[in-house]
Amino acid sequence: MPGSSADGLRVGGAAGSWSIRTQWIFFAVASGACAAFNGVFAKLTTTQLTTSLSKGIAETFGLSSLENIVEYAVRGMFFALNLIFNGVMWSLFTTALARGTSTTQVSIMNTSTNFILTAFMGWLIFSEALPAMWWAGAALLVAGNVIIGRKDESKEGVPDQHGDGYVPVARADGDNELETARKDSADEDIIDLGDLHEERR
Repeated sequence: MPGSSADGLRVGGAAGSWSIRTQWIFFAVASGACAAFNGVFAKLTTTQLTTSLSKGIAETFGLSSLENIVEYAVRGMFFALNLIFNGVMWSLFTTALARGTSTTQVSIMNTSTNFILTAFMGWLIFSEALPAMWWAGAALLVAGNVIIGRKDESKEGVPDQHGDGYVPVARADGDNELETARKDSADEDIIDLGDLHEERR
């Protein structure tokens, strides 16, 4: 039926536009997550926890005499992961900026994800405490994200100053003829200096 096909196209177009609008959210959240893992691997490169982890790996595989070498290898692996996740984070972040409509929204989404995941993994891996002040800061960060997101959406919804039905008016033939007559009269007022020079000779 014609009506059903039109409705299908309308629904499909809306779904497609919604998918395009939300793509930047995926890339912004993914970049924030990579930034959080980047921080974790950077800390594991230098923390005392890695020494205990390397010792346990060496004892498990019967390499107790090579504990130092195993520790250097583990720290080197964490350092390499730090560099890899740093590169992936910047790639995802620039993609989110390219597909998003607001640099502010992308930056806040990235920072919020990084902030929350870093705190969660710090508590899970390094047994770091999450005091009440942290929860207050997280709540303010989320609230700021929502407020700025609504402001940007309201700016996108503002129509053009001419309105959607504005059509530029073509100039009438009479206006074009009047402008041509003005140009001709202006040309007549200009003195031809070349003719005066010939008369003097």
